[in-house]
Amino acid sequence: MSSRGLNLCTLAGHVAADPEIRRVERRDGGLVQVAKLTIYVHRISSRKEDDSFTVEINIWEESAAWRKLTHIHKGSLIIATGSIDASPYISNSDAKARAGLQLKATDIFLDSRPKPAESTEPVAADLAAVGSSF
Repeated sequence: MSSRGLNLCTLAGHVAADPEIRRVERRDGGLVQVAKLTIYVHRISSRKEDDSFTVEINIWEESAAWRKLTHIHKGSLIIATGSIDASPYISNSDAKARAGLQLKATDIFLDSRPKPAESTEPVAADLAAVGSSF
């Protein structure tokens, strides 16, 4: 099997801001919705300096990732799979050329760790107070 033309990337990161949805016109004249979001990807957690980078993710209306869009919010941990492309730009802070990345997501996996629930058990002091009132 040849790997020529194979472009598949999987990245995990936290969402920087809520997704923005816009309508774009297709080449054939039809309209389609696309959501845009940015994630922070941490390269190596053992390094002392912050070694994270951002990736812009585009989610098209027809993709499997689109169905999960309602569950994605700022701070969400996601794993996005799709094709990646370089997006060079000039930095505003130091006017140097930088390499940006864009991922056209085909699917997104949501963090499934359960969130800690508030305890519904009464505190011992509350139990003592209730017990003494009878």
